[in-house]
Amino acid sequence: MPDLKQSRQDAVEIDRKISVNAQRGVEIDRELSTLTDTVTAEKRQMSDEERARFTALRAEKATNAEFRTALLEQKADITARLQEAEAENERERVAAAQADPDDGAATRSAAVLKPKKSEGFSSFGERLQAVRLAALPGGRIDPRLLNIAPGMNESNPSDGGFLVAQDQVTTIRQRMYEQGQILSRVFNLPLGANSNGVKLMAIDETSRADGSRYGGITSYWLDEGGTKTASKPKFRPMELNLKKVAALVRVTDELLADSVALEAWINRFLPLELKFKAEDAIVSGTGAGMPLGFLNSGAAIAVARTTPGTVVYEDIVNMWSRFWAPSRMAPGAAWFVDQSVEPALFSMSLQIGAGGIPVYLPANGISQKPFSTLFGLPVIPAEYLSTMGTKGDIMLADLSQYTFIDKGDVQAASSIHVYFVTDETAFRFVYRCDGQPEWSAPLTPKNGGPTLSPIVVLAT
Repeated sequence: MPDLKQSRQDAVEIDRKISVNAQRGVEIDRELSTLTDTVTAEKRQMSDEERARFTALRAEKATNAEFRTALLEQKADITARLQEAEAENERERVAAAQADPDDGAATRSAAVLKPKKSEGFSSFGERLQAVRLAALPGGRIDPRLLNIAPGMNESNPSDGGFLVAQDQVTTIRQRMYEQGQILSRVFNLPLGANSNGVKLMAIDETSRADGSRYGGITSYWLDEGGTKTASKPKFRPMELNLKKVAALVRVTDELLADSVALEAWINRFLPLELKFKAEDAIVSGTGAGMPLGFLNSGAAIAVARTTPGTVVYEDIVNMWSRFWAPSRMAPGAAWFVDQSVEPALFSMSLQIGAGGIPVYLPANGISQKPFSTLFGLPVIPAEYLSTMGTKGDIMLADLSQYTFIDKGDVQAASSIHVYFVTDETAFRFVYRCDGQPEWSAPLTPKNGGPTLSPIVVLAT
């Protein structure tokens, strides 16, 4: 039997930890908002120092959210133990009172002693069960649903059900970024509470020739007393407005009956689907009703294919030579390939005399890295690219040069009426986001020559 005194002490301590965690979350959000508002108000991009701080805060926010989830799970366990200890303690007092007829407590019956309800839900699956029950005709509304700020639908609870609490769907977005090889590499810019987009002023630079760098900043070597000539850099507007991707999930009554199975099912498949749509748009989105992808960007350089229908070592060299040099060291830089390209990569080698040196290094092989590499950069198979021999079957890109915005966590709601006749409940999940490459055109080197870009693909 759980110790009552210890359980109460544990309950106080876990509440303290949750409070500290929540306070830190507020501080992180406040600092992120301040950074974003400052950049937006000044119509500029973040400095290297600001971007580093922003990235660190985002990482801390994700860690803080994971810790909060762990704390809430601990609280649910502690609450259950405390309820059990209190109930057992009460049963012992009732038994003692019944043994002593003079004790007024004898009038109480052990049958009415019920554990106190938890103030919150112990899991996402448990909440979904309560949402469905509240939407059924004559169904009982769990009081815990009414404690959530979004709470009841404005019109009729049975028509729209209850909104799923925001703190229960944060894990969906977190899993999207954890599982996404592309989402985890782009520059993510969160929006404020009352914003549905952002306007940035990007440097209008298409050449590194004197007088064109950084949008037109000109510098001079001068003799003493020489006259300086003013320069006027040019900027171009970069506007991002939230687009919406949605998923409607049908859940059977049988699956709903088991909250653990339901939560596992939702958390496994929904993030994968939303991640797929977001990453597919980052690669090949048209910009119409969805983010603008790398392949459709005006900055993308399409290198001519040496041998039709395949990828050879000369193609890799030609792509590498057009890849903007600063991006080669960027953390977001990588090769992205369709899996149909991999057989060609395995056969690549640099010919030296009668022999050769492998160019493509598979994961855990001679490179001793957990990922395959090509010219020192990771090679990531991605199903969003084209099949072998067509434009976009292989892409060399620096994803840190892609700005991605979203409206925080995934929004969710439910209804029992969409699939009522098949004993299913519909859960709707909506994710709002947008993005586009920071470059609008390739860059001409200072002394001329082929243009350069952080986005290079192989043409058909």
